[in-house]
Amino acid sequence: MCQYSARNGIPNDWHLVHLGGRAVGGSGLVITEATAVSPEGRISPADTGIWSDEHVKAFRRITDFIRSYGAAVGIQLAHAGRKASTKIPWEGEGEVSLSSGGWQTIAPSAAKFSDNYPMPKEMSHADIKMVVDQFADAAKRSLAAGFQVAEIHSAHGYLLHQFLSPLSNHRKDEYGGSLKDRMRFPLEVAEAVRETWPPELPVFVRISATDWIEGGWDLEQSIELAKEFKKIGIDLVDCSSGGIAPGAKIPISPGYQVEFAEEIKKQAGMMTGAIGLITDACQAENILVSGKADVIIMAREFLRDPYFPLHAAKILGDDPQYPAQYLRAKPK
Repeated sequence: MCQYSARNGIPNDWHLVHLGGRAVGGSGLVITEATAVSPEGRISPADTGIWSDEHVKAFRRITDFIRSYGAAVGIQLAHAGRKASTKIPWEGEGEVSLSSGGWQTIAPSAAKFSDNYPMPKEMSHADIKMVVDQFADAAKRSLAAGFQVAEIHSAHGYLLHQFLSPLSNHRKDEYGGSLKDRMRFPLEVAEAVRETWPPELPVFVRISATDWIEGGWDLEQSIELAKEFKKIGIDLVDCSSGGIAPGAKIPISPGYQVEFAEEIKKQAGMMTGAIGLITDACQAENILVSGKADVIIMAREFLRDPYFPLHAAKILGDDPQYPAQYLRAKPK
């Protein structure tokens, strides 16, 4: 058992309900990772997307299955910007050329992520409006596909983060320069998705709370951004970090990003999700009980241990429902 086994009166039932006043219910929340809002928004040619009705049909089978087992299901809407048209991770790094099936990338400024990445085209005002509309259209399709939570990806050096960071945004118009202007495009996207998404369902935003590079995006700016997200009805900020440029020195250790969730929650009055080297039940539970974050978001630990929820529930003293086929293996 952990040092703590109850969350200030909240039972350990793995339910995510009434988040920010919006109910999603269920025995957990499953979120897809980066799902492109356009073909040009894919990170690699193998990435999934939600820009066509065919995607709606394919995703509907998955969401129906997940929801049939009592869980809620969310989708992460993304555009890679200058980090698009790159190789599938297990096939190497760097650019996929136009002759090999790649495409022209776009960004706030014509500046590469690194030497082996494609040179992006600086976005015009028409391009900016087009991408805002693509996010809104993707949200509509996501609803039709059965998703209950939308998460806007504004982290890890992808397009919305590229507008936020002075390291990648060198514009001289109303979308660059001051903090207010660098925030303009991500806020337009968030507002378009929030207006499209039903008021009773939650919208999250994933951010990189810091670039880990001097002169880049940082926690202080992230707090101001979270305040603006709150004004337009965003329910939760998912606090990650890094990704805007190679060579950042990141002090990786267990729970190394939790402090960002804690500070944004405290100073912006915003619900936050903690992520990053959270790998065991007691660690996750203590973050919640101590009020450092409202939600724990995990990915890689589930790849290492697909049965993590069952193992964690046992440690926390819960009695989770097992699939009928697994009942004979349920701990006594």
